[in-house]
Amino acid sequence: MGNEGAGVVVEAGSNAEAQALIGKTVAVFGGAMYAQYRTAPAAMCLPLLEGTTAREGASCFVNPLTSLGMVETMKMEGHKALVHTAAASNLGQMLNKICIADGVDLVNIVRKQEQADLLKSLGAKYICNSSDDSFMADLTDALFETGATIAFDATGGGQLADQILTAMEMAAARTPAAYSIYGSTTHKQVYLYGGLDLSPTTLNRGYGMAWGVGGWLLPLFLAKVGAEKGNELRMRVATELKTTFASHYTQELSLEEAVNADMARKYNLKTTGEKYLLCPNKGL
Repeated sequence: MGNEGAGVVVEAGSNAEAQALIGKTVAVFGGAMYAQYRTAPAAMCLPLLEGTTAREGASCFVNPLTSLGMVETMKMEGHKALVHTAAASNLGQMLNKICIADGVDLVNIVRKQEQADLLKSLGAKYICNSSDDSFMADLTDALFETGATIAFDATGGGQLADQILTAMEMAAARTPAAYSIYGSTTHKQVYLYGGLDLSPTTLNRGYGMAWGVGGWLLPLFLAKVGAEKGNELRMRVATELKTTFASHYTQELSLEEAVNADMARKYNLKTTGEKYLLCPNKGL
């Protein structure tokens, strides 16, 4: 809570870059954003387009830039399609819109039929339900058809990363190649970027030797790609904030409501489709 937010700049330092932001609505990624007032470096502020409210811009850093970062990572590492878990989330819906617009094949993994139905209504083509008995067969088919060899896993723990790597190897085995006791030579990569499942990550390693599992974090990605690419991605977010990157909130909370124990238990649940907006000025 509080990683990102938005508001109107009411005071600024003496340099021209900072002064130019006075009176503008900006989004900020910097932590401690649950205060009524927050100081931040001018370079960390993303000016929102005219007519965009602070409410609309409050969530325009983490999920939008993470979804764009996934596609950029796929391209940088030489993959042609990708896999995403917990795919019906707010971030997952953004990722689907990006991939459809950019012509990138995306394999979506969900755990409930209603989540699959939601993604289908958004135009998603490849959806695999981990609760189905046919999950591994469905996943392997989708991976073979798309050629996806990179995945971003929001669950973190459990066996899902292992299942994805196994299915990738099974999909690769469908293409005739010279036999090797070390499995396929195609590199298969899973990045853990979330922790919805707090249990240990289990890997059975039944997929040869050309694979990797690692962590993925937005600030590290932005540092890697540099300021020019980072600004390019931020501008795309600002331009498409009311379409591709629009966020919808279950409820808006004041600071007093946010520290209510019953409410805290409610917004701490990892529930697909629920997102809460903290408004420090609410009720004042």
